[in-house]
Amino acid sequence: MKIGLHSPLPPAPTGVADYAVSLADALRRHAEIAFEPDGDADVDLYHLGNNQLHREIYRRALARPGVVVLHDAVMQHFYLGALDEPAYIAEFIHNYGEWHRDLARDLWLERRRSAQDPRYFEYPMLRRIGEAARAVIVHNPAAAARVRRHAPSARIVEIPHLFAHPARPREYEVLRLRQRLGLAPGSFLFGVFGHLRESKRLAAILKVFSRVRAERPKSALLVAGEFASSDLARSVALLAAQPGVIRTGYLVERDFWLHASAVDACINLRYPSAGETSGIAIRLMGIAKTLLVTDGPEVERFPEAACLRVDGGRAEEEMLEAYMLWLLETPGAAARIGRLAAEHIAAHHSVELVARRYLEVLS
Repeated sequence: MKIGLHSPLPPAPTGVADYAVSLADALRRHAEIAFEPDGDADVDLYHLGNNQLHREIYRRALARPGVVVLHDAVMQHFYLGALDEPAYIAEFIHNYGEWHRDLARDLWLERRRSAQDPRYFEYPMLRRIGEAARAVIVHNPAAAARVRRHAPSARIVEIPHLFAHPARPREYEVLRLRQRLGLAPGSFLFGVFGHLRESKRLAAILKVFSRVRAERPKSALLVAGEFASSDLARSVALLAAQPGVIRTGYLVERDFWLHASAVDACINLRYPSAGETSGIAIRLMGIAKTLLVTDGPEVERFPEAACLRVDGGRAEEEMLEAYMLWLLETPGAAARIGRLAAEHIAAHHSVELVARRYLEVLS
């Protein structure tokens, strides 16, 4: 079997690129892999996300239907960037009916708010790709439910997000990095990784950290990634400059794993949610790090004891602060939760297990 693989590839600054390469390496043991073939594959595998890196891949997925992997169960922001106003309104009506024309026009005119306004996440616009694909692969029940609402006849398959074991940095490299970051021995380092957009709740995290730091001065917060918008960067500039906050930009693969190994816990909030399973969450859990996540169906497959769940909305800051202080005050808690997380990832998310599931669908 020859599989045509369509995806952004490294060094594209997206976790989808790393995912696609790891999956291709595993599939190559059982099938021939062709990157972006010219129509000569037995089946095509399209990796789709909610940004313009996927514009040409989306076009191919409609022209030559195959198996689609939805890394985000929202295409709303993709359409806002790819279409003009008439085409966007037409696409919205295709998904939700003529009686939503006025809403579509409002959403287009107010699109500067799309990164944080819940309306843009409540209308994911998945009908066209769901109906065109021969099968749709998702990573969690929330994403499956979203596709089913838009394309009831689609073949939807839930496959866990893969975890590929990295080349882990050595202990002395991690200790040296913590020293370079200015951490005193015994400091507890929280981390936020990835593309920094409003829905990752960075402003709320920074506000909570300022209160935590006032009580526990040996805490620190690493914020690693590029801002999705200049508006967000400006809005959090003062909070990000407070004592204890360490900023880095986008981290290439080796540097990502070095910094991930250096943190004691990862804060990975999503609100509003795009129905995605965070690749960063799977990676950090896979190397036995405690994860603080927004509760919801996106994370319902994680065992209760293998992560810390934070409610979205009003209770978010209070719960996040309580969990952060609890980790700081409870020796061994982070390590214990991290071990359970790593056991879960090894049992359900290994790249070998995931590749077998993909082959069943592609065959």
